Amino acid sequence: MQPRIVCADYAFPLLSFEVVLDLIAGMGFEGVDIGLFAGSSHVDPNKVLPALPSSASDLAASVHDRGLVISDMFLTPAKDFYTLASNHPDASERQKSREIFLRTLDLTVRCEARHVTALPGASFTEVTADENLVRAAEELAWRVEESAKADVVFAVEPHIGSIIPTPETTQSLLDRTPGLTLSLDWAHMSSEGIPDADIEPLLARTSHFHARCARPGRLQAPLKENTIDFRRILELLSGQGYGGAFAVEYVWIEWQDCNQVDNVSESILLRDLLRGIAAELDWEG
Repeated sequence: MQPRIVCADYAFPLLSFEVVLDLIAGMGFEGVDIGLFAGSSHVDPNKVLPALPSSASDLAASVHDRGLVISDMFLTPAKDFYTLASNHPDASERQKSREIFLRTLDLTVRCEARHVTALPGASFTEVTADENLVRAAEELAWRVEESAKADVVFAVEPHIGSIIPTPETTQSLLDRTPGLTLSLDWAHMSSEGIPDADIEPLLARTSHFHARCARPGRLQAPLKENTIDFRRILELLSGQGYGGAFAVEYVWIEWQDCNQVDNVSESILLRDLLRGIAAELDWEG
């Protein structure tokens, strides 16, 4: 059985949401990752979360009418990494973040989705690195528990600018947070020159995979410049019985020069690469 290969709706921010869904379905993807990015995505949490359940009904209908499923809800509740961060030193900010997360779970379940991704937390300079990590683990453990009650898998994405930008820091957070999984975007570490062998152990706790091409010094690159060994990654995930999705996840933003590739063409090229590798491996994930 071929793995589920999906596409992020936030790869195409200049198109309307309806056109994006038509495009993703037309390209033959099986599902869509929905970006819930405050003020900067098609589905804005500041608009849809207060309008439940009608907003969930509308979102689910738009996706399902095109033969797609929602493979992930990716929540970023603010325009920066610090506001409403799960490990914010201010307890009132953490409480607001929890409330937003609970409404996101409600949206997810109403849309018949079963996976939520969030950011892991930020590095606040007014406290120590260990305090940042301990507080993140406590808050994320609560999110793991609440997600399990809703039959939803919860994951965080290690990323540049977070408290877990490396395999070592990521593993430290995982060790402190039983049940926490990863939406692993290899590009964040590969672009920093981290060897694949150091990243590979994280696959054991990966429930969702963000696939895009990268190279050292470039977070997002065209396939012809790519240095990520997707064959090796699929081999390892297939061997461990991975049942999650592969989300082709190009973005189009100025941050890290992630607006320098043709997202439509590169999404198709990477889709075909992943499909071809899976077929050669006789994928059984």
